[in-house]
Amino acid sequence: MDKLKMQTPNKANENFEKLAAMFPNAVTESIDENGEVVRAIDKDVLMQEISCKVVDGKEERYQFTWPDKRQAILTANAPINKTLRPCREESVDFDNTENLYIEGDNLEVLKLLQETYLGKIKLIYIDPPYNTGKDFVYNDNFAQSTDEYLFESGQYDDDGNRLVLNPESNGRFHTDWLNMIYSRLKVCKNLLANDGVIFISIDNRESANLRKICNEIFGESCFITDAIWRSSDNSNNDAKQFSNDYNSTLIYSKDPLWQPEKANDPDKRKHFKNPDNDPKGAYFDGNPLNSPNYRENLIYDIVSPNGITIHPPKNGWRWSKETLQEKLDSGEIRFTNDGTNIRRRTYLCDMEGLTPSNLWIDLDKTGHNRQAKYELLKLLPEDVFDTPKPVRLLSYILSLIPDSENAIVLDFFSGSSTTADAVIQTNAVENNHRKFVMVQLPEDLDENLKNASNDKKTVLKNAIALCDKMNKPHLLTEVAKERIRRAGAKIRNEQLEMSNDNSSLLTTNSSLDVGFRVLKCDTSNMKDVYYNPDEYEQDLFGSLSDNIKEDRTPEDLLFQVMLDLGVLLSSKIEETEICGKRVFNVADGFLYACFDADISDEVVRAIAEKQPYYAVFRDSGMATDSVMTNFDQIFAAISPTTVRKVL
Repeated sequence: MDKLKMQTPNKANENFEKLAAMFPNAVTESIDENGEVVRAIDKDVLMQEISCKVVDGKEERYQFTWPDKRQAILTANAPINKTLRPCREESVDFDNTENLYIEGDNLEVLKLLQETYLGKIKLIYIDPPYNTGKDFVYNDNFAQSTDEYLFESGQYDDDGNRLVLNPESNGRFHTDWLNMIYSRLKVCKNLLANDGVIFISIDNRESANLRKICNEIFGESCFITDAIWRSSDNSNNDAKQFSNDYNSTLIYSKDPLWQPEKANDPDKRKHFKNPDNDPKGAYFDGNPLNSPNYRENLIYDIVSPNGITIHPPKNGWRWSKETLQEKLDSGEIRFTNDGTNIRRRTYLCDMEGLTPSNLWIDLDKTGHNRQAKYELLKLLPEDVFDTPKPVRLLSYILSLIPDSENAIVLDFFSGSSTTADAVIQTNAVENNHRKFVMVQLPEDLDENLKNASNDKKTVLKNAIALCDKMNKPHLLTEVAKERIRRAGAKIRNEQLEMSNDNSSLLTTNSSLDVGFRVLKCDTSNMKDVYYNPDEYEQDLFGSLSDNIKEDRTPEDLLFQVMLDLGVLLSSKIEETEICGKRVFNVADGFLYACFDADISDEVVRAIAEKQPYYAVFRDSGMATDSVMTNFDQIFAAISPTTVRKVL
């Protein structure tokens, strides 16, 4: 049996192994900072292998860089010993829901998810903190250890929050923001499916820099568009220069050939008519496409059936003479009744849909900030969020994703949880089964209030009052979870009313998932001895015989095992009792796990007879050395294909 790693992978080591396999001649040895000999990659040899021209030293080259960028890359690749602990009491329909609400630093959470959700996320939407100089931003403090930073800055609170003010007077104004966003985007790319896409809302302060970062991480060929969303329905007449009435939404795909869902907008199809009862149905006669560039072979005259000569446009026709004649013969291009011109006939039945625009100014379709505030006040009249995104905007984005009926949607700057609300609402309307994964740092509302501007203090005080009313800690995540609870309850009530209304033509989604599992990022369930047994003297092992922390539950262990084995955290979990022991059955028998003590041969045999893909036990849980010895033999005889793991 094998021992579980119980930590995220070291991406730098993985990349080293890949390079070493491809270019073994580039593998060398060097002295590290501790004076020890370690394996390394010879950059000069590697560059000779992969480049026609070596760029080195201060030679000019195209690049986008800033202070600490190299450290940001290392931070994105570095492993962590953390886990996600389930919290049933704060969840809704924990046993049946497939939605997740995860509390924690999103960089750490993304690292924890990158194996389990590798290539599984169809849509990522994020609305990261804008670099206004007044708002809080994440500070990962690459140059210092956590303890040093906590001691010197005092910016961490008891919950480990990493939010600090980033005033424009800060000499690292852009650097801090770029370091924050770079590492998170680098990790989240691993989660995108091959047909996945990411939408990033941003204002004009960092949009140019963000696009350069995304070009580097996702590739310029995967840039889809910079969509302009009209975020304000009224211009600001008090603006000193220009009223900022829009936000950008940068869109990047995993595959450069990704295409959005075609729009089916009735208003844009009104010009399709059928006045002559064409058997193919409604059509639109438009001018044939002209050549964008002058070409000699596209300059030719056309003679209509009534003998009128039609001269070419300035640059010539779009097609060669032979191709144009084929289109005339097929009826795609026709002469006008008077024979003085030609028209291209496009049939409505041949259209798959209309290509969506990157100018989002239809307020009825994508909403605006003031509308977002009003719609949220109906759900949360306590007025606890100052700048939420409208549900309509997120619903519109969801409509642009092809084949997304069962997609997993991730938002790792989830804030007020508009994305979760939009997923629930669109599922209800379209009878779909999209799943959401929300990730949010549990910001301390009291700390935020101390540093907030006057215009934000009111909503923060309201949020704190709501937490008191719910008897909850003063955390942003508590308010956001309440928003999802109320959104789900509202949809359920509306569906109940529809089901009781015999005159309604709408159908309800009986399997609509309005629940969510709450998971909280925390330190590993395992003691340090689990990861570094060589650092402990042999006579200490007696006191460390159990390598699991005392305050951790079997369900805590189960979720860390699921992360380690790549089992979706939304998987169905059933508890059963086998020979008096508590056993978890995950994903309909895919994983069986038992973390009880005094495991006998009978328990091992009963689980082996279930023939799971994975079977996991505690190393210290075996009743005797004999059981440990028989463990592999029992599985080899009953279920030889089962992968056996211990922790």
